[in-house]
Amino acid sequence: MSKILLVTSSPRADESISTKYATDLAQKLAAQTNGAITHLDLGKDPIPHLDPVSTAAIRKAPADRDAQEAKAADYSDKRVAELMEADTIVIGTGLINFNIYSSLKSWIDNIARAGLTFKYTEAGPVGLATGKKVYIVLASAGVYSEGPAAPMEHAVPYLKTVLGFMGLTDVEVVRIEGFAFGPEAAEKAFANANAKVEELAKAA
Repeated sequence: MSKILLVTSSPRADESISTKYATDLAQKLAAQTNGAITHLDLGKDPIPHLDPVSTAAIRKAPADRDAQEAKAADYSDKRVAELMEADTIVIGTGLINFNIYSSLKSWIDNIARAGLTFKYTEAGPVGLATGKKVYIVLASAGVYSEGPAAPMEHAVPYLKTVLGFMGLTDVEVVRIEGFAFGPEAAEKAFANANAKVEELAKAA
């Protein structure tokens, strides 16, 4: 049985397009691979942003942490364990102010841990979260995959960079974009996204 980690980040609940398509993809992948889904809904249950306690905690040896730091480190450790145990990761986010939701950034800040998901060597940093498939599902009202707005889209480049730093280099992207340009554009955007989800699920 494969393990699928679904991470959605939109605060828009049932209205979220990125959550809808990310969930649909995770469910189809699960059906195709006899997989079990662990869902982190960061829009509903946000991961706390790093603060003085959590920042200190993840930099200290367990024996050197006080009670608050131990609790913060344990929370981060659990998020790392979810990532490392997964065979497949599905990440859903809307494009907000040209990047990802801050809730998703906070998840990344909790899982990008030296010694756990990457390590430093004499030859440079090496990712430790290898051998996994990642799907990024990005929803944007406008078109950012090409054209004049493309340079403003920082979500996918950032995610590919930070995921790759941790060893997650096998990444597919599903874009749902341009649906704000009227009914015909929305119909086309959703049809393209549905086709891409079906294609990726069948190929799993």
